Amino acid sequence: VQLQASGGGLVQAGDSLRLSCVASGLTFNNYVMGWFRQAPGKEREFVVVISRGGRTKYYEGSVKGRFTVSRDNAKNTVYLQMNSLKPEDTAVYYCAASSGSDLNTQGSRYDYWGQGTLVTVSS
Repeated sequence: VQLQASGGGLVQAGDSLRLSCVASGLTFNNYVMGWFRQAPGKEREFVVVISRGGRTKYYEGSVKGRFTVSRDNAKNTVYLQMNSLKPEDTAVYYCAASSGSDLNTQGSRYDYWGQGTLVTVSS
């Protein structure tokens, strides 16, 4: 199983970025997909989770209204559209896949992880 995240970069506050995560080696539509992030010197934290079919989503409070998660099961890909970026969004962003049916916010509930993509937001 591989999860390949991409789309990170260096942007200014207020800019947008779109992250992608392509999955292979698994039946993608059987997995709940999540995005997590880890800022320098901090623990990994939950960002958003999307259900298998893509209809149900749950966002962490600080990104709600700015970030949008979506998935294309035909392309085995989950996306994270990030708008109005802030310096505090600076982190390595990871996608993860969970075989459970619940919309888990805990990283321990996820079976597979991508390698991460770095997002740096300058002020």
